[in-house]
Amino acid sequence: MTPPSGVIEQHVYEQRLAMVDATSGQVRQVSPADLYIYEYDWSPDGKSFVATAAHGAGDANWWIAQLCTIGIASGEVNFIYKPRFQIAQPHWSPDGRSIAFIEGLMSDEGSTGGDVHTISAGGGEARDLTRGLRASPATLAWLSSPERILFTEQIDGASGIATVNARDGKVETLWRGPETISTGSAWDFGISLAADGKTCALVRQSFQAPPEVWTGEIGAWKQVTRQNSNVHPDWGRSESIHWQSDGMEIQGWLLYPVNYDPSKRYPMVVSVHGGPGAVEKPAWPGPFFDLALLSQEGYFVFFPNPRGSFGEGQAFTAANVKDFGYGDFRDILAGVDQAVKTLSVDGQRVGIAGWSYGGYMTMWAVTRTNRFRAAVAGAGIANWQSYYGENDIDQWMIPFFGASVYDDPQVYARSSPITFIKNAKTPTLVLVGDRDGECPPPQSFEFWHALRTYGVESQLVIYPDEGHMIWQSAHQRDVTKRTVQWFDQHLK
Repeated sequence: MTPPSGVIEQHVYEQRLAMVDATSGQVRQVSPADLYIYEYDWSPDGKSFVATAAHGAGDANWWIAQLCTIGIASGEVNFIYKPRFQIAQPHWSPDGRSIAFIEGLMSDEGSTGGDVHTISAGGGEARDLTRGLRASPATLAWLSSPERILFTEQIDGASGIATVNARDGKVETLWRGPETISTGSAWDFGISLAADGKTCALVRQSFQAPPEVWTGEIGAWKQVTRQNSNVHPDWGRSESIHWQSDGMEIQGWLLYPVNYDPSKRYPMVVSVHGGPGAVEKPAWPGPFFDLALLSQEGYFVFFPNPRGSFGEGQAFTAANVKDFGYGDFRDILAGVDQAVKTLSVDGQRVGIAGWSYGGYMTMWAVTRTNRFRAAVAGAGIANWQSYYGENDIDQWMIPFFGASVYDDPQVYARSSPITFIKNAKTPTLVLVGDRDGECPPPQSFEFWHALRTYGVESQLVIYPDEGHMIWQSAHQRDVTKRTVQWFDQHLK
C-alpha cells in the first residue's frame, strides 16, 4: 500500500490487454482505458478475447468483475455475464461457441474455488456443470472435444484432476493425491496441459517430498528435476484426520513432532489458514510463517480446514457467510478436542496462530475462550467496523457480510474480536507489515492496545516496507524466531 500523504485520492492503476506484433514488435492496446482486465483467453479464430474485467480500481473491484468479450480489431467490449459471486479462469471452447469459467465465493484473487460453469459466447444464462460437487475446482482447460473440460480440484484437503462433460455434467476423476500440484509456487495451483489433452507438466510437493518438476500422462508422471534430492524433512509424519462438528464432517492435517514417542505428551499449535477461501494441503514448508517448522521443535501442528474452506463444495465454502468466528471456530475447537482425545497431545499446552484470516481467527480465539495458552496473530483483523474504512479491498466484504458496514453495522460488530476483548487472557504476539493494505496495521495496533489495557501479556512487531506478506528474508527469519520463542516460552 502506498504510504499516505498529502491530499488522498483514489488512483486507478490500469491493467489493459495489449497485443505485440511478433515480427515488428509494435504494441497496440486493445481494451479500453477505463476497464481493468484480470484474466483473459483468445477465441479460437483469433478475433476476440474473453476476459474477467471491472471498471475502477483493480485491487478492490476483482470481487465484482464480470465476464466480457473484447473485439481485437475494434476494441468493442460486450459484457455477457454478471455473476452472483466471483469468477475466474475464463476459457473459450474449441468450437468457439461456449465459454467455460469458475464461479464461487472467493475471498482472494488468485485463490480460486467454485463450480465449473459454461455460457454461450454471445451471452445468456450460465449453466452450473458441477453443482453439488464435494470439491472445489480451481483451474480448467477445454480438451479437444467441445464437450469435455478438464479441471484441477481441491478435495478433502488434497489435490485432484478430473473432467466434466459440458453436455450432461458427468464428472470423471482422473487422479487424486495427498499433495500440492502447481505450475510454480504452491499458490499457483494447477497443471500445464499439453495440446494432446493427456500430457502435462507440474510441480509436485507434499510434507514429505520437496518440490520437483514432473511430466507425463495424468497420474503416470515421471520426475524430471532432482534439484532437491539432498533435501529431507526435519519434521514428523503427517496424517489426514476427520471429525464431526454441527453434523458436518470436517477435515484437517496433523503433523507429528519429529522423533515422536507415543509414551510422551506433547504441546500442540493450531495453524489457521488465511482466506477464508483457501485450504490447507500437504506442501513442503516455505520460508514465511509456515508453522510446520514447529514440528522440529517438538510440537504437534494441527492444520484444520473449517467451514469456509475450499475442498468440500460450494455449500461448505459459503457456510460461514454472516457467521465469521462462530461455526468455523466451533469446527476448529472440535478438531482440537479430537486430537487431544485420540493422540498424546497435552490439552493444557495448546496454542493457536495464523496470518490474515488466520490472524483474525487467532484474535477471535483469545477473546472467546481461555483454552489456548499462547497465540501469534499475524496481519489480523480486530474490528470489522473500523477495518471496513481502512483496508484497500473493501469489496470483498459484501458477499460475506451481506451488506456494507454502513447499512448493517451489527453484523460486523458481532464477529469482531474487539467486541469481546474483556474476555482475553491469553499471551498474544501480534505481527504485521507497515504497508499492509489488506489487513492494515491499525487493526493490530487496536488489538495490542486493548490487550495491554486489560493487562494481557502482549507484544506488537511492525515490519518496515512490508505489505500483507513478509518478503524480506531478514524479516521472515525474525517472524519465525519470534514465533518459536513465544510458543516455547508459554507452552514448554
